[in-house]
Amino acid sequence: MEQKENNIEDKRLIAIGKLIKQLRIEMGYSSAEIFAYEKNINRISYWRMEKGSNITLNSLLKILDIHQISLSEFFNRVEI
Repeated sequence: MEQKENNIEDKRLIAIGKLIKQLRIEMGYSSAEIFAYEKNINRISYWRMEKGSNITLNSLLKILDIHQISLSEFFNRVEI
């Protein structure tokens, strides 16, 4: 049962990461590295966010502030 729960969690984290990447691209940035540099985000941390790593709420809120999107709008756009 635990492995099944981890698999579901992984899918959700990956979906969140995909949306973070999509928002960056919609903002006109093809490069995650340049985006992170210009927005004053640690490049490695940002790369991990896009890949679906477990991130802190503070990190997510910072990304949402950059994109001027609310939590509810963000999670309504997450496709699982």
